[in-house]
Amino acid sequence: MSVTALDPKAASPPAGRPAGQETGMPARTVSEAAVAAALVAALVLVLVLIVALPLGTLLSKAFQNVDGHWVGLANFALYASTPSLIESLGNSIFVSSLSTAIVVPLAFSYAYALQRSRIPAKGFFYAAALLPVFAPSLMSALALVYIFGNQGFLKHLLGDFTLYGPIGIVGAEVLYAFPHAVLILSTALAIADGRLYEAAEALGTTRGRIFRTVTLPGARYGLISAAFVVFTLVITDFGIPKVIGGQYSVLATDAYKQVVGQQNFPMGAVVGMILLIPAIVAFFVDRRVRRRQVALLSARAVPYVAKPRAARDRALLAFVCLVAGTIIATYGVALWGSFVTYWPYNLALTLANYDFANVDADGWAPYVNSLILGSCVALFGTALVFSGAYLIEKTKTFPIGRALAQFLAMLPMAVPGLVLGLGYVFFFNASWNPLSVFYGTLAILVVNTIAHYYTVAHITSLTALKQIDGEFESVSASLKVPFWRTFARVTVPISAPAILDIAVYLFVNALTTISAVVFLYGADSKVASIAIVHMDEAGAIASAAAMGTIIMATAIGVKLLHLLLDRLVFVRLQAWRAR
Repeated sequence: MSVTALDPKAASPPAGRPAGQETGMPARTVSEAAVAAALVAALVLVLVLIVALPLGTLLSKAFQNVDGHWVGLANFALYASTPSLIESLGNSIFVSSLSTAIVVPLAFSYAYALQRSRIPAKGFFYAAALLPVFAPSLMSALALVYIFGNQGFLKHLLGDFTLYGPIGIVGAEVLYAFPHAVLILSTALAIADGRLYEAAEALGTTRGRIFRTVTLPGARYGLISAAFVVFTLVITDFGIPKVIGGQYSVLATDAYKQVVGQQNFPMGAVVGMILLIPAIVAFFVDRRVRRRQVALLSARAVPYVAKPRAARDRALLAFVCLVAGTIIATYGVALWGSFVTYWPYNLALTLANYDFANVDADGWAPYVNSLILGSCVALFGTALVFSGAYLIEKTKTFPIGRALAQFLAMLPMAVPGLVLGLGYVFFFNASWNPLSVFYGTLAILVVNTIAHYYTVAHITSLTALKQIDGEFESVSASLKVPFWRTFARVTVPISAPAILDIAVYLFVNALTTISAVVFLYGADSKVASIAIVHMDEAGAIASAAAMGTIIMATAIGVKLLHLLLDRLVFVRLQAWRAR
């Protein structure tokens, strides 16, 4: 990148005026530092408003009664003395633990096949594993209803058991959480020092012992992270228990009943605080394990390359075919069901299920709202996150403010979407809050979604910015070029691929999110994922599957467009990076 992009002419003194006297170097420096400090302060204010204050309001609401008076731990005592609520807590822990116990070994084996074997078509199997990411969580529940529900074509396989309860919840949650675990474990297994395996083989160590003493310890951090991520995803998920849970209550549906059904805000806050516990524990355990994780690659490391082993590769290929086939077939059934006239009695194909006005007065409006939501989140969220990360990483003024901004940017990682949504209800719907005029509008959904997914986008931004040499800022400072010009002319063009990654990530998650926005929508701001819940409640499962299919097709289409832009545009624009 040439320094001419910084426009050094802007630093040249006017003709006839001695250098250094045009405006005075100190004045320019103080002015720029003041601007940077003001921007950092503004970033802190925004993060306090969209993250800290809603969570603080949730915390305070748990210690108040319905009239807003302080009652201490009375709400928690009432919760502990209510058998139905305690039963929901036990149910949530059970289905979350069982789902985690199923997902993590499956995902590890799948990731092991992708990273440590010589099976063919790894790209296809990786894409198949990520398919559930592009659909709302309840899409897997709808698919299982078509397969194992009361009218399912394989319902006889369940015998005397019913799908509507823990069996259905666990099955659907396994499908929903599987790709998240695969992403983490694939990253954990992608890096290894080949010298460790060569030394073990030279010593005659058996393959089983190599796996136990080299492979598993190297992937320990990934395994622990995956377990906590899956557990948190399941215990805080609302869509799947709502669709397929039947009379089996869990914490997420209890929170919804307390807040929406009974308007019991204090008890809803208590449930939200309980849901926050596993996420906070996961956050601190993750940080502790990360500090103890030993670097797997050094400057002398040799990349590990899997050797062909016929028996192992055939077994792993059969396994990934089974898992990928199950995922594709399950979501394929939901796609098929969206075109069926009347399941299972009339299997003729029709487009009538996509005429949403027949089952929902809003028709296609929720889908349009989802597109607007996704676009606004991608546009404003990416601008806020990347600019904020730049202020934290590249500017050197106001260190206390930058440290506070970094803490607030990482905070949403430890807050489930359902809990954040409850916080928004209590904060933005409060009568004393002048911002309550935005409650129920699309604007509050945009802000909530940005806050919910802020941390991952922030970490991605920091990773991209850390790869840019600080010499760029040094050169711009020596040329008296303000940092905002360096940001616009150098940093943004260099980081364009990462910025697009963030925008696509935010867009896709805005399309599929349910838990974070289920409390916040209004009559004119209902989005597609909420419309699916309402269609399912009305018994219009085919239309619910149709809306889910539209969301999934849109998300996949955006991702394919992203890959196309990466291949055709950014490869050329970033060609200067390569030798």
